[in-house]
Amino acid sequence: MSEAPTDETPDGSVRTVLDARDVSRALTRIAHELLERNRDVSDLVLLGLHTRGVPLARRIAERITAVEGVPVAVGELDVTMYRDDLRKQPTRRAHRTDIPAGGIDDRVVVLVDDVLFSGRTIRAALDALADLGRPSAVRLAVLVDRGHRELPIRADHVGKNLPSARSERVSVRVAEVDGIDEVTIS
Repeated sequence: MSEAPTDETPDGSVRTVLDARDVSRALTRIAHELLERNRDVSDLVLLGLHTRGVPLARRIAERITAVEGVPVAVGELDVTMYRDDLRKQPTRRAHRTDIPAGGIDDRVVVLVDDVLFSGRTIRAALDALADLGRPSAVRLAVLVDRGHRELPIRADHVGKNLPSARSERVSVRVAEVDGIDEVTIS
């Protein structure tokens, strides 16, 4: 696949809306926004939601560390058992939850995900967090916000707002999982 933005194909099938450079810029912008809101990064914890939120959280943490010279706590959050659609799709693969040393109590937790759509995954993440501790604040950073919320959830940090039809599919690929960084819509 080409990493340069492409126009919609003649049959309207797939269009690249973010290439690797765009993804990198978006993550850098999110990292700087987090720094502006959190002057003291020692109480900051980035929790990536499986699957693609995990590498995105690690990249954001690397960017913050490069600017501040202080490592940022990064963890992984599995929300599989907290989802409200398990009866419809019961064969989901569970992932691991890995909370950084020091936990999340009284810390600013930033949930990191690839796409914000209905808000149901984030609701599940909030439920999972409640079982793990009591953060001082919870924020949300997403690479793509495509709208169509079913729950009153809003991202605090967004790489790209991407208005889309419900029938369209937004796909995020990250190099750590898919071998390429890009966002497509079909």
